[in-house]
Amino acid sequence: MQNNKFFTILGIVASCTATAMYVSYIPQINNNLHGRKGDWLQPLVAMINCSLWVTYGFMKKPKRDWPVMIANFPGIIFGLITFITAM
Repeated sequence: MQNNKFFTILGIVASCTATAMYVSYIPQINNNLHGRKGDWLQPLVAMINCSLWVTYGFMKKPKRDWPVMIANFPGIIFGLITFITAM
């Protein structure tokens, strides 16, 4: 039982930090919109990576992996916005 509790807590912490990592694109998006363009490659690669993880979570059988999908979905949105505004 201890092991299950550890992995539950680890999963929650990992999901929160993954979400925070992608939300941290907001300052770069703001800079991009104000003419101080940042790098476009890293957000593009992050968006692709997150898209693959969300697809994995959605297609996983016998049941979907919602924590993986939820943690990576912001990376698709913020990665795409950051990529577009950096161009």
